[in-house]
Amino acid sequence: VQLQASGGGLVQAGDSLRLSCAASGRAFTSYSAGWFRQAPGKEREFVGGVSWQGNTLTYADSVKGRFTVSRDNAKNAVYLQMNSLKPMDTAVYYCTAQFVGSSYYSADAWGYWGQGTQVTVSS
Repeated sequence: VQLQASGGGLVQAGDSLRLSCAASGRAFTSYSAGWFRQAPGKEREFVGGVSWQGNTLTYADSVKGRFTVSRDNAKNAVYLQMNSLKPMDTAVYYCTAQFVGSSYYSADAWGYWGQGTQVTVSS
């Protein structure tokens, strides 16, 4: 499966932003989907994910209550709605997928990655 992320940009603290990820190549309904981010000088970290069945959502503690992951299988797409953005959310955001997987927090569990999209939150 190929992934293409979009929607990043420069926003102010407190603003909202919605990232999109378009999937192509294989039956996306069989893939769990998620988002990671990587800030300069830091390791890539898990942000949030949705199961391939669409019934399980998992989030990093740092974004719970502010970010929402969703998917639209009819459009082969997954989204990351980011509200109440903070400067600490500044990073390159990557969409990712794993075949019928349920392991979310480790980057090694995700076999497919899109290119990143930059999100910058100014104070």
